[in-house]
Amino acid sequence: MTKDQLQELIGKMTLEEKAAMCSGADFWHTESVERLGIPAMMVSDGPHGLRKQDQKADHLGVNDSIKAVCFPAGCGTAASFNRELITKMGEVLGEECQAEGVGVILGPAVNIKRSPLCGRNFEYYSEDPYVASEMAGALIEGVQKKNVGTSIKHFLANNQEHRRMSSSSEVDERTLREIYLAAFEGAVRKKKPWTVMCSYNRINGTYAAENKEVLTDILREEWDFDGFVMSDWGAVNNRVPDLYAGLELEMPSSGGINDKLIVEAVKEGRLEEAVLDRAVERILNIVYRFEENRDKTAVFDRDKDHETARKVAEETIVLLKNEGDILPLDKKEKIAFIGKYASKPRYQGGGSSHINSHKVTSAWDCVKDWGNITLAEGFRDEKDEIDEALMAEAVEQAKAAGAAVIFAGLPDAFESEGFDRSHMRMPECQNELIARVAAVQPNTIVVLHNGSPVEMPWADQVKGIVEAYLGGQAVGGAQVDILFGKVNPSAKLPESFPYKLEDNPSYLYYVGEGDRVEYREGVFVGYRYYDKKKMDVRFPFGFGLSYTTFDYSDLKLSTESISDQDNLSVSVDVTNTGKMAGKEVVQLYVSDVESTVIRPVQELKGFEKVELAPGETKTVTFTLDKRAFAYWNTTLHDWHVESGEFLIRIGKSSRDIVLEASVNVTSTVRVPVRYTLDTTFGDVMKDPEAMEMMAPFMKLGILETGGEEETGAASEAISSQMQEAMMRYMPLRGLLSFSGGAVTMEQLQGMVDALNARR
Repeated sequence: MTKDQLQELIGKMTLEEKAAMCSGADFWHTESVERLGIPAMMVSDGPHGLRKQDQKADHLGVNDSIKAVCFPAGCGTAASFNRELITKMGEVLGEECQAEGVGVILGPAVNIKRSPLCGRNFEYYSEDPYVASEMAGALIEGVQKKNVGTSIKHFLANNQEHRRMSSSSEVDERTLREIYLAAFEGAVRKKKPWTVMCSYNRINGTYAAENKEVLTDILREEWDFDGFVMSDWGAVNNRVPDLYAGLELEMPSSGGINDKLIVEAVKEGRLEEAVLDRAVERILNIVYRFEENRDKTAVFDRDKDHETARKVAEETIVLLKNEGDILPLDKKEKIAFIGKYASKPRYQGGGSSHINSHKVTSAWDCVKDWGNITLAEGFRDEKDEIDEALMAEAVEQAKAAGAAVIFAGLPDAFESEGFDRSHMRMPECQNELIARVAAVQPNTIVVLHNGSPVEMPWADQVKGIVEAYLGGQAVGGAQVDILFGKVNPSAKLPESFPYKLEDNPSYLYYVGEGDRVEYREGVFVGYRYYDKKKMDVRFPFGFGLSYTTFDYSDLKLSTESISDQDNLSVSVDVTNTGKMAGKEVVQLYVSDVESTVIRPVQELKGFEKVELAPGETKTVTFTLDKRAFAYWNTTLHDWHVESGEFLIRIGKSSRDIVLEASVNVTSTVRVPVRYTLDTTFGDVMKDPEAMEMMAPFMKLGILETGGEEETGAASEAISSQMQEAMMRYMPLRGLLSFSGGAVTMEQLQGMVDALNARR
């Protein structure tokens, strides 16, 4: 429907009908207007599967949803670092939505993993905004290829579950821009999601639903978002100001209560009807975009999609340790599968994204008929208690085998929507099981099922560690394919694994005090912090092993110097030097060699996944623009590049940089400086023109001693270094105190005014 047609239709609606359109009809549908032929549109929870509730609705999934396919959660799909794969997954989800008549799937979720404790980390992609935005964009592209909308969420700074409906995320401007907004920005600008879901929390004191700066000034005016903003379920706190701020759709229905408030505000002149009309137009534009592109031939082929979920899962499993090439395992060897998750995997998280899977494939399902593999439960996960009988059985089976694979991780009670973890540990019964098995079986491998980092006190006692994340309903098939070498692992960690919780940069301030959460670590989230502190981590960001080896060579930059308006082309050759085909994630980091602002040592600005046969070489290319070198300047309120040298680093992880080259970047923007009487001489010295204007005052010989021939107590008390430092750090107003009356306040203020008048 064209814009003119939409506006004509809206012109026929009553004030009450327009107000009602800004609220859900129920839990999952927009309002319809039967007399005008306006259809309702259904939305459904996602983002890694279709959680469509047929009958009685409830947001957190107490009531059953339809049988569907659970794909790997965001924690895993991000580890694939494979845009094309996740776009394909999105297409399958879009096809499922078309078959079920769902117009918008609620996802992807791109909130930054600020702390390992966030209960909803399993849905989120990364500690790095570039990874989060790129992977989200890939999913959006896939779903929307099928003419089904996405709802990127939760906008903004929703990084904990604790008091999420009332807490205020206190974040400085630069940190918001470089970390938390950046996770959304690329996906919104480049992939154009149909909707955005605003979060529950406040941002610097203002609820997200009522935050005009975020919902309108940034989202629409800066990023050109052209869909509608919906609330998270129950996030509306003040309906009329929310509507004015840019929140079009309230979900779920308020039962007409908030609709009446909108009508009253228009009638009383407190809300312009044009604002309401604009909101209705944005909602109907999406409703008709779906309605006019319905695919009545779409089929939800659950078995076929299950196999797609398995293919995705294969690239979400990270090989973290492979001492002595213990993996891949020999299919003919006697092996003990140990742990509850071998037969009943934990493959998804709890809460609104929980999928009613039509079937689940465990690792045991795939090997139980082989004849050479045994199964021992080892632990129960309902309570963190050691079951000595189960433990003894597991140890005996491990002793009798050539290798033991322990399937462990976090139970549902440890991580879920609605609450945060209180620690980073696995259940003690599982840690004890791993320790006892490793004590009797030197060839022990641990396969982890979790949505966020865990502490690993047993890491040095086992030969293999496999991070399976929450790999969806087909995870067992993918695990077996990797354990036995049918598939070469190719995933990389989209987050750092610290040794212990206390190492995390947010540790002291997470989850805040009362309803106030201060993001005091600033831009130093994840590897940005660990690298700056030169702190050892258990496993670094971007890390992941393979059954083959890769060499990097011939790093080339298109030029040695650019301006901040130019693009830089980067190429590097990657060779598979092993005996097995594999995929490698080539990572590009940018480092500002010398900066006047406090910046991370390096930041990820590009990644590409490349598949190589043994002996094959491919050239991987990147294009870097201004943003790759810029930081957010709070004086300009814009992205800014400082002139100077930058290093282009190619790495296998953030801690394994294999090639490096430098480029000089020249800034075309001058940051305005306003001088005051409190400006130090040192700051003035950075500006040659200002120093020239200061010359008459500098000749007054302030703070000079008697000269080089000065000896005795005076020379001992005042060194040249001290004299220089005192001059550098003294405010300009110090001239009044140290010039012996040679400088008046009028002269000094005149000089400051002259400095500021230059531009």
